[in-house]
Parts: sequence; C-alpha cells; structure tokens
Amino acid sequence: MEMISDVLSGLWESSGFYALFADGTFLWQNLVMILVSFVLLYFAIAKKCEPLLLVPIAFGILLANLPGAGLMDDPTGIMDTSNIVEGAHWYDAGVLRLIYAGVKSSIFPCLIFLGIGCMTDFGPLLSNPVSLLLGAAAQLGIYVAFVIAILLGFEPNEAASIAIIGGADGPTAIYLTGKLASHLLGPIAVAAYSYMALIPFIQPPIMKALTTEKERKVEMKQLRKVSKVEKIVFPVVVLVICAFILPSVAPLLGMLMLGNLFRECGVVERLSDTAQNALMNIVTIMLGLTVGATTNGQTFLQWGTIKIVVLGLVAFAFSTVGGLLLGKLLYLITGGKVNPLIGAAGVSAVPMAARVAQTEGRKYNPTNFLLMHAMGPNVAGVIGSAVAAGFLLAMFGGN
Repeated sequence: MEMISDVLSGLWESSGFYALFADGTFLWQNLVMILVSFVLLYFAIAKKCEPLLLVPIAFGILLANLPGAGLMDDPTGIMDTSNIVEGAHWYDAGVLRLIYAGVKSSIFPCLIFLGIGCMTDFGPLLSNPVSLLLGAAAQLGIYVAFVIAILLGFEPNEAASIAIIGGADGPTAIYLTGKLASHLLGPIAVAAYSYMALIPFIQPPIMKALTTEKERKVEMKQLRKVSKVEKIVFPVVVLVICAFILPSVAPLLGMLMLGNLFRECGVVERLSDTAQNALMNIVTIMLGLTVGATTNGQTFLQWGTIKIVVLGLVAFAFSTVGGLLLGKLLYLITGGKVNPLIGAAGVSAVPMAARVAQTEGRKYNPTNFLLMHAMGPNVAGVIGSAVAAGFLLAMFGGN
C-alpha cells in the first residue's frame, strides 16, 4: 500500500493540476491564456480569420501555458541567460524553445518573405506607379504609434517595435522586434497577426467614415499590360536602390525580391514552387507555433501588454486612414479617376486588404472591379513596411 501511495503521490506532483499551485501561488494567468487560445482557435476555424496563421499561433499559446509541460523552458540560457541551470545541456531546453531560435535569429521572418516574394505579382504596381505613394501613405500609423508610445513612457527601441504593427506585416514586426525589443515579441507578434486577421472587421467602418458614396462608386480604367522584362528588372532595381540607402533593409527586402525574381524570371520554376508552397508552409507552422509560445501568462498579462495591443490597433487604424486620405487627394487631383478605397489596401496584408477594398467598392457599385487596382498599393505596402522597419532599425538598433 505504501508503494501505491508513493506512486499516486508522485503522479499527482508531476501533474499539471499540481503545477498550477507551484510554490503556493495559483497560476491563474495560465488559465486565462488558455482561454485566449480557445477564442483565437474559434475565430480561426469558425470565422476563417487568417487560419493558416491563427491556428498555429493559438495552439502555441495553449502549449506554452500548459502547467508543468516546460515546452519553452530554457535551462541552458539559449535565449534567456537569467535562468541558467548548472550542468544543463542544449537538449534539455523545451522543444519549442529550440525551434524559437529560428524566430530569434530572424531566419523564419526572412524565409517567409522569400515565399511572399514568390507569390507576389508587382504588375499592378508597375502598371500604376502612383500606387507606391498610396503604399507609403499607409505607413502613417507606424509613425503616429511611435510618437504615442514614446509619450506613454516606452523606450525608443520598444516604441519602434510596437509602432511597426501599423504596417500590418507579421514577419516584419517579428523581425524588427527580435532586433530591437525581443522581450516584447510575444504581445507584438500576437497583436500584429490578430489585426491582420481582423482586417475585414477593422477597415470597413474607417473606409465608410472617410469616403463619400460618390467616391466609393468610382470605376477605374483597366491597367496596362506589364512586360516580362519590367517584371524581371523591378526586384533587382528596387533592392539595389533601397539597400544602398538603407542597408538594414537588405535581409527582408532581399529575400522578398529574390522570391519575386524566382517567380518572374521563368527559369527556376522548381525553386519558386518550393519557396511558395512547401517551404512557406513549413516555416509558417514553425513561426506561428513558437510566436504563440512566447505568450506565457505570467509575463503576458501585464498593463504593458494591454498598452501594446491598444497601440497596435491605433497604428493599424491610422495606417488605413493615411492610405484613404491620399486616395481622396488623388481622387481630386485626377478629377475623380481614382477610387479612394484602394488607398486602404496600402497596408501590407496581402491580399486580404485588397479584397476588402474590392468588397467595399462592390457594395456601392456592383459592376466595380477594384481588386487589381488595390493590389498595386497592397504590394507597395509590403515594400513600404520593410523600408520603415529598416529605417527604425537603423535609427534605434544601437539602443
């Protein structure tokens, strides 16, 4: 009987229920984060809100907050040197902590950009170069959020990391935060991807508030056909120009443009197919899972996290506003030939933001087809957010 009692006692002490009350403290934060993961899974599966990203992120949150599981333990100090255990080996670290090295080293964000480049058609941007201005205007939220974050007491490097949420580009947010403020990676990454997933709910009210019904009904002319030579030359030229001005943008923009060159050159179909399918899917799983796993309840549920989430929404909203306002200006300058709704697509959530512009336009004019026109600012926003990240990294990378 004593042996059975010892076995049962050992089983209880090794259980997650026991771990909830470790050291006499009730870990209620873990339970809250587990509930958050359930909510995100609901939105991803039932509402189909960016499921390819939200499912692994939500499940990563669940795994990281299971009491006693230790999937993000770091006894060797691979990522956190403050909790080193003497005699521990690298293989003693939690499995998700080991995978997380791909995030910390920026390997995963850069590989994601390679895949995005392979899937991106810059034709609409080349057909209508003014789209580049709309993509730039839609980065307004980054700079507004940066100023507000500084006023709220965040350090400049932290403010820059929070502000980049306004670019609506998850990999860019992860890349910049990993370089400038890695301790904020969890809340920033979750906020960035969550707002990307919620674009169909966030943008339409802003679009309706800032445009008139007449503006929303505007039909735009068909785009000109872009030659193959233009599409091949474009990624090389853009990379050279941007990298010479801002060398810090080279990792992200370089991988984006390499992927696009794979797509357009026509001689490496196998590489393009691998990058935009198999590689992209594998890295998305690893990235989403480990980003979610950074949201441990004890460190995530703090006032600072709430500030970050609110600032991210402010950044995203002002980015939408910036694109719309420039769209309205172009509407006036061109005598009503530009539909301002395409300006909202300047945030770099490709292609969801462009689809939202298309959907909103057709509500007021069923014959309207804005998708390809909105794709111009949309892909310009990808470049714009990468350049903004490079600028912020150059300014505050030494902090």
